[in-house]
Amino acid sequence: MYTDEYETSDYNYDSEYGGHTGDPALDAEYNRSMFNMPELVKKFLMYFRNAVNEGLVFELQTLYEMSWPKITEDCFEKKPWPEESEVAALVDNDQVFMILYKELYYRHIYARIQGGPTLEQRFNSFYNYCDLFNYILSAEEPVPLELPDLWLWELVDEFVYQFQSFAQYRARLQKKSPLELEELNNNNKVWNVLCVLNVLHSLVDKSNIKQQLEVFASGGDPDSVAGEFGRHSLYKMLGYFSLVGLLRLHSLLGDYYQAIKVLENIEVHKKSQYAHVPACQISTSYYVGFAYMMMRRYSDAIRTFSSILLYVQRTKQLFATKSYQHDQINKQTDQMYHLLAICLVLHPQCIDESIQQTLRDKSYHEKMYKMQYGDLQEFENCFVFACPKFLSPWPPGVESNPGDYSKEAIKHQTQVFMDEVQQQKNLPTIRSYLKLYTTLPLIKLATFMAQSPQRNNETKREIEKEMQALCIHLLCFKHKMKNVVWSKGASGLDGKFQSGSELDFYIDNDMIHIADTKVAHRYGDFFIRKVMKFEDLNRKLHHLKL
Repeated sequence: MYTDEYETSDYNYDSEYGGHTGDPALDAEYNRSMFNMPELVKKFLMYFRNAVNEGLVFELQTLYEMSWPKITEDCFEKKPWPEESEVAALVDNDQVFMILYKELYYRHIYARIQGGPTLEQRFNSFYNYCDLFNYILSAEEPVPLELPDLWLWELVDEFVYQFQSFAQYRARLQKKSPLELEELNNNNKVWNVLCVLNVLHSLVDKSNIKQQLEVFASGGDPDSVAGEFGRHSLYKMLGYFSLVGLLRLHSLLGDYYQAIKVLENIEVHKKSQYAHVPACQISTSYYVGFAYMMMRRYSDAIRTFSSILLYVQRTKQLFATKSYQHDQINKQTDQMYHLLAICLVLHPQCIDESIQQTLRDKSYHEKMYKMQYGDLQEFENCFVFACPKFLSPWPPGVESNPGDYSKEAIKHQTQVFMDEVQQQKNLPTIRSYLKLYTTLPLIKLATFMAQSPQRNNETKREIEKEMQALCIHLLCFKHKMKNVVWSKGASGLDGKFQSGSELDFYIDNDMIHIADTKVAHRYGDFFIRKVMKFEDLNRKLHHLKL
């Protein structure tokens, strides 16, 4: 294996750069003139290029997942990888390999280099993606390129991330120099949202992935509708990951209906042959669950979050080692716990005991306790922490007053969410009182809900106002506890209205009649099944003895 053959731990990369003058500009010039690429890196890049050209997918997976991160950590922890011109001379100017190398090169700059990429590097990274996707999409027959599925997922995910990063950078105008503003104005088509959407939709169309998923969902053979390109693993997986990229992009733009719509024929809560990259599964569930929550489909959101969090709990060892998206997976997991806590406060229901136990931990329990008692600031804090970093579909003009517009979209979506929370502020309190009674006079519940229990000095008109306000809250309770829930069907948008409350009630004159709709557990059936299973095992043991 490559990693064993070329050990990197004893190599001191700093020595290859020579001395330091103290002047950053002179140091950079000196480094460029005196730099000698380490022999280890030369051998790695040549071996990497050969593996790409020969289509050695399993070897590429090892090089990509293990060797590249190890050499990065040992040699390029806080430095960029070698420049394009140096690597091109080493690999005989192999165009395809150089495009793939530059994708990894710029990705490393985004992730590791202090201060992040410069404006020029952001532009160059976009042009490199254009070269890559043009090579893949403009070919008249499938290109002879095979890459590991993890690399393909991270390639699409990074493409959307760099668009998101540029949009946020573009919206911060107050610290830009006149030259930067001019560059942004002259290159207004670089990282344009329409370009990104066009690339993702083109990959989806080229692969026929929607048709494949539709046939797969109905139990048929996807290859029958895949076409020449869709049968090729590169196109098929890029198409699938592009659907997830579109899910993320529409969520960032606040179009939650379209975000769910693009995943038609994908049953998110079921494992399939396409969803085998853990980071892709987690990212998909995060954005689907969030879209459901913003569409007020809390039951579907809770089901989505609970399912993926159980998966994360059971596969912790997969994320134990440091990987490219290790921190992202951990962050999204924490965000989903916060979103699940919000959904359970707004729409209480039973969930898996192991997930419930995690939410009982101090950090989440305190937040849920505050939200249940109507702490709007806690709702807002949890939402801002857990939500995606929203984008405006159209950036501000550089000729407008310089300012920071990067948080405008987040503020808008936060306000939309808080308006919904404000409407439900009193529902947990009403629910807690209704649980205590089978019948309850309206006037008594109004007394409980009043800020001050001293009602002796209240006029009849004031009491009537309180009663009217209470009736509005009770109607709100009925309305908010009933939402669309997915039951069956290919699309996640399918479903029917169901009440998610464990309580039901009706008002007869001035009396509230309450019924507990929670179905009792049928423990008898459980024990009968276990007894029968035990007897079956006992019979098999007797046969084994004979």
